[in-house]
Amino acid sequence: MSAEAKPKTSDDLFAYLDSLDISHRTHEHEAVFTVAESQNVKMKLPGGDTKNLFLKDKKGRYFLVTALQDAEIDLKTIHRLIGAKGRVSFGNADKLMEYLGVVPGSVTAFGAINDDAGHVQVVLDRSLMEHDMINAHPLRNDATTTIARDDLVRFLESTGHSPLIVAVS
Repeated sequence: MSAEAKPKTSDDLFAYLDSLDISHRTHEHEAVFTVAESQNVKMKLPGGDTKNLFLKDKKGRYFLVTALQDAEIDLKTIHRLIGAKGRVSFGNADKLMEYLGVVPGSVTAFGAINDDAGHVQVVLDRSLMEHDMINAHPLRNDATTTIARDDLVRFLESTGHSPLIVAVS
């Protein structure tokens, strides 16, 4: 996303998915900020529920790791799996907004729609990709959008983000 561009909204996302002929269903709910808070909401939805980590390596490269909400991810070793240079740390809120157009608590693979310059490498956990349907925030944390696994990959590729699919959990 360029510095002067405004982040796309969930309505922009839905229009984009429609333009790709990607089926999606969105469930509105109270805002949730953590995986624990989202448990009650997502229990009602079929499919793999996601959590997302916005990470930065020692060379200033950024990664968005999307995994099942209950996945255990070792931050001390994940750099070896995702091609990061040295250990990773969490990216800050300013870069999260600049690159993915979302605030903490709303991090999602759909944020790739805002990363026109390809600053972020998207990583999808292999166990998440075993689910036919995937649930993720539509750029805001008061809704959850369900999309087919293959359509998520097609969406990411259409935004210029060829996802790395690897077992990170």
